[in-house]
Amino acid sequence: MNLIEILRPECTVVPLEASSPTEAIESLIATLDASGQLSDAKAVLAAVLEREQTRSTGIGNGLAVPHGKSPGCTKLTMAVGKTAQPIDFKSPDGQPCRLIVLLASPRDETGPHIQALASVSRLWLSDSFRQAVTIANSSEALYQTFPT
Repeated sequence: MNLIEILRPECTVVPLEASSPTEAIESLIATLDASGQLSDAKAVLAAVLEREQTRSTGIGNGLAVPHGKSPGCTKLTMAVGKTAQPIDFKSPDGQPCRLIVLLASPRDETGPHIQALASVSRLWLSDSFRQAVTIANSSEALYQTFPT
């Protein structure tokens, strides 16, 4: 899956001003809502926070991928933020997170949801992508790090 097909430029946030996982999630959902991609932001927030309570979405190496499935969205959506300060998402490696990739999809879109999660994880394995994210100092620069 090509992530740039679901990520809109206006849904990248640098710096993401948040000091906790909940604040980061709330901010990214507000970004998706402001872009018109959600029909019920509160329902999406509840779904993502419920998923976060089940098990942390900290992946490791500075990445967190909070996600959820909710009737509050009609298609797979994505927002990305690079935090001003690292946030502890309880990653398995103990590293705080600087890149937060939020995914939300309708409940009946399991396949695309899982494909997007896998694509984010694969992309994060790329040293060149991680380096580009590290030096991205604006929302536009962060958006440009995603391959077309």
